[in-house]
Amino acid sequence: MCGIWALFGSDECLSVQCLSAMKIAHRGPDAFRFENVNGFTNCCFGFHRLAVVDQLYGMQPIRVKKFPYLWLCYNGEIYNFKQLQKQFGFDFQTLVDGEVILHLYNRGGIEQTASMLDGVFAFILLDTANRKVFLARDTYGVRPLFKVLTDDGFLGVCSEAKGLINLKHSTSLCSKVEPFLPGHYEVLDLKPSGKVASVELVKFHSCKDEPLHVACDTVEALPSAGFDLETVKSNIRVLFENAVRKRLMAHRRIGCLLSGGLDSSLVAAVLLKLMKDININYPLQTFAIGMENSPDLLAARKVAAHIGSEHHEVILNTEEGIQAIEEVIFSLETYDITTIRASIGMYLVSKYIRKKTDSVVIFSGEGSDELTQGYIYFHKAPSPEEAAEESERLLKELYLFDVLRADRTTAAHGLELRVPFLDHRFTSYYLSLPAELRTPKNGIEKYLLRLSFEDSNLLPKEILWRPKEAFSDGIASVKKSWFSILQDYIDQQVDDLLLEKAAEKYPFNPPKTKESYYYRQIFEKHYSGRSSWLPHYWMPRWVKATDPSARTLKHYKSATQE
Repeated sequence: MCGIWALFGSDECLSVQCLSAMKIAHRGPDAFRFENVNGFTNCCFGFHRLAVVDQLYGMQPIRVKKFPYLWLCYNGEIYNFKQLQKQFGFDFQTLVDGEVILHLYNRGGIEQTASMLDGVFAFILLDTANRKVFLARDTYGVRPLFKVLTDDGFLGVCSEAKGLINLKHSTSLCSKVEPFLPGHYEVLDLKPSGKVASVELVKFHSCKDEPLHVACDTVEALPSAGFDLETVKSNIRVLFENAVRKRLMAHRRIGCLLSGGLDSSLVAAVLLKLMKDININYPLQTFAIGMENSPDLLAARKVAAHIGSEHHEVILNTEEGIQAIEEVIFSLETYDITTIRASIGMYLVSKYIRKKTDSVVIFSGEGSDELTQGYIYFHKAPSPEEAAEESERLLKELYLFDVLRADRTTAAHGLELRVPFLDHRFTSYYLSLPAELRTPKNGIEKYLLRLSFEDSNLLPKEILWRPKEAFSDGIASVKKSWFSILQDYIDQQVDDLLLEKAAEKYPFNPPKTKESYYYRQIFEKHYSGRSSWLPHYWMPRWVKATDPSARTLKHYKSATQE
């Protein structure tokens, strides 16, 4: 996990512009480099490093003797770099996984490069010999990337939008900063002036398509084909374990977030098992956050005892959570209601991990709810086919919601997140299964995933079959949810009259509640006029919901009252 930043065709002094690069210093606390591009005095790269792989030669932009005309700045991990090196006979100069991007590009161009990378990534690749700039981002946008491109060809690229919004340019002080779309690459021509012109934006991978890099996977072929239940369950276990295994690539200590829900518990259990298999000689640290005796703390404690992790509990108090709201919104760069609610706990547990432990590479369960139809409202889907379509929609929008939350809350404290449920191979296989197989069954969401691990003894049965609990709700008590606590506080902060006039003040995505108004005010304070970064609020479908919390849905209420 790092922070990348680059400018092409700047009219302003680069030493002034580079102050913007310091806005993402939290992403790479270990080292910083600012480097001009030879022959282009108005082009430069900025890089904040978190040293996880090849701590000696991992500074960026990466340049190797074999390709002196290539400059690479990337954020991410390429899990199949050794397999690619072996398959194509690449001669590496460093131990950095990202070096494979240079070799792939030299061998087959940008299309093959982006398609063959098994991992999470956002990169800027400059080819001065052919005067091209390339931008690319992984399928689900696990690693963030923003860009700004003015009409006269000034390009700014950064891991977070906050590193671009204050850039100065002669023709425009407020150009449109926007997220770079996941699963895409862009080709831009580099002019002698250092300015650029966009040539094409190409989608190189869709979540349903089996990725091209399967040929370079550690599990080359699945043991068996077909959709009979035992085969499917076996394949899910094999691919998920493979997804966790490949993410063990690190020279820093590995830890795991553990809410006690199905997803994080499965990740933690498989992770600990594999760490033992490869003789990692330190205990796995797991981390839970919640109020005293909250459902998440109690469940996480049970999981940690079962798997034998070194467990840490962070007790959340109401005042601390409320005080963190503004810094959380600044980190997130969004005003989405459920994203902010869920981020507060994750932000504070990440803060604890950074201050109190030496774990840096943090595993988590993001992506499972979207992939395996884990949200409560999936019980209301009109048909399996519509549920499958909704699952794909959620996956495509992850970069706006849960993946954004997971990246920013951990990156704010210099941690690197790893999310095995969003493994390209695992997700494409799961989405290839018949729609009927993937729906909730017997009133239980994620039924197929749970069933697949039922006989594994990885988790206690009551955890494996624990009903869905939203992270923002599970950290509070059963009697009073976290969103109710937040609303009670915010009710005193926002006047009724302000809410009545909210649509006039904020015509795009107007706030409908005092809570959403409060968040929007803070967002506009830091990112005025940037409300389009959030196309719409996250809300359940097929139900008449006015709040994104699962606790407001009938299915949740009936389940907890039984």
